[in-house]
Amino acid sequence: MSVVLELPREYGYVLAVAASSLFINTYHFLLTAKARGASGITYPTPYASQEQADKNPKAYAFNVAQRAHSNYTENQAPFLTALLIAGLRFPTPSAWLGGVWVAARVWYAAGYTSMGPPGRVGGFVTSAAIDFALKVMAVVTGYKLAQGL
Repeated sequence: MSVVLELPREYGYVLAVAASSLFINTYHFLLTAKARGASGITYPTPYASQEQADKNPKAYAFNVAQRAHSNYTENQAPFLTALLIAGLRFPTPSAWLGGVWVAARVWYAAGYTSMGPPGRVGGFVTSAAIDFALKVMAVVTGYKLAQGL
């Protein structure tokens, strides 16, 4: 048995949100590059040592920016997967949730790099809740598609 997959017209919004999330990586790159330059930590060193970070606030700020960027890259693929699957059945809610996720990830990056770990909490909680909702919607989408519903 084969399945014909017809995309809803609103799926374009889902794709637009997915594409917009790619620019967050650029934002993180800029934040991290600026912090790296200010810290004096040269390539290919991925992080300042604990000793460097303890002595130099700019090295600590680089570590924070680098960790925020790593957290984004750890979360982007699962987000995109859930968004693109959930959007097949729930295109408009997925696009809205995805748009808020994108904004929350900017909030996370800005908060973390300007205030340290406490500054990431609001963006983290928001993006994590949305991520969970999209994952549930993706599972429902897969189940309904498998059942022919």
